[in-house]
This record gives sequence, structure tokens and C-alpha cells, in this order.
Amino acid sequence: MTIKVKVRNAETGSTVDMEMENENTMSEIVQGAAGYWKKEAGAYVLRRGKKLLRGSQTVLEVGLKDDDEVELIPDPEGGYRAPPF
Repeated sequence: MTIKVKVRNAETGSTVDMEMENENTMSEIVQGAAGYWKKEAGAYVLRRGKKLLRGSQTVLEVGLKDDDEVELIPDPEGGYRAPPF
């Protein structure tokens, strides 16, 4: 079953609509959204409301439904950061 979700870039406020299946993981959503905004996927996580969504969790496990919105935020636990130039 295809689920349509809006992913918001917490840094800019822009959004992207994504379609996913129940078995897709949060990591796959992060990779898609980060790629769309040309960001390093390992430095970001998803949040829904006040809850962080872990990368290994599936759409079904977190209970995402059509028209839900999640935010792409910098990893508060210090994920990958590109080295400074």
C-alpha cells in the first residue's frame, strides 16, 4: 500500500512530497529527502512532532499514514558532519 507523506526541511521550511510503502525504513526516507536537498544523509534524522524516528523503523512500525508530515532535522546525537574546508 502506497503512503504519501510530506517531508519538511527544518532548516529552510521547504517541503517535498514522498510516496513510500509500509516496509520502507526511516533511513530510506532520510536518504531520499537528503538527496533532494543535496545534504549528507548521515547527518540527519526524521522527527514527527517531538518524537525522533529511528532509521531502522518502518513506515508501518511508526504508524505513518497518508498526508502525515515529518521533519528532516540535523541529528541531535551528532551524526556524520562533512569536514570543514
